[in-house]
Amino acid sequence: MELHELKTNIRESTGNGYARALRRQGQMPAVLYGKGVEPVTLSVNTRDLELLLKKNRASQVLMNLVVGNTGAPRSAMIKELQVDPVSRNFLHVDFYEVDMTKKITVKVPVAITGISKGVELGGILQLIRKELEVICLPQEIPNSIDIDVTDLNVGDSIHINDISAEGNTEFSADVNFTVVTVVVPKREAEEVTEEEAAEEEAVEAEAGGGEE
Repeated sequence: MELHELKTNIRESTGNGYARALRRQGQMPAVLYGKGVEPVTLSVNTRDLELLLKKNRASQVLMNLVVGNTGAPRSAMIKELQVDPVSRNFLHVDFYEVDMTKKITVKVPVAITGISKGVELGGILQLIRKELEVICLPQEIPNSIDIDVTDLNVGDSIHINDISAEGNTEFSADVNFTVVTVVVPKREAEEVTEEEAAEEEAVEAEAGGGEE
């Protein structure tokens, strides 16, 4: 995964009033922390962060944070991004500093490739898990987990154990859960159920007639 540079500044104060003043200036409050790392209060240009996230579809973006004039950039990822529920404006961001030599657990989006033959026969493709947790080094985080569904027929499924992780990446799953499946259309399934019910009623009626 590519490292993206993002400039930040040391935040001189805290509090809601100061945060609102920052936002009026096109900045937003932030904090950088990590395992064994002293937290640092920061401010970041809101537009810079928005552009960075728009250019990267991966749910996890690896960054080189330039913290004012404090020296070498610090590798970090977004731990939490607070967004206004109405305006959708960014309010606050938590950066988590990562050690580039140690594996981390992150969520990676699933990308479907190919056209399922089950879909071509009228089935419906259902993506059960849109993201998968992987364990890998920060620089080896994949942009997506690609799953080819070409051979998937109606009633077939792909489970986590069916997917091969690339390189040193591994999945953190404890159980063999379903990731994607092709199901029978709802209306068709209902029609089949009605037919089965009618057949059962007919069998019961015949059985009842025989007893008389």
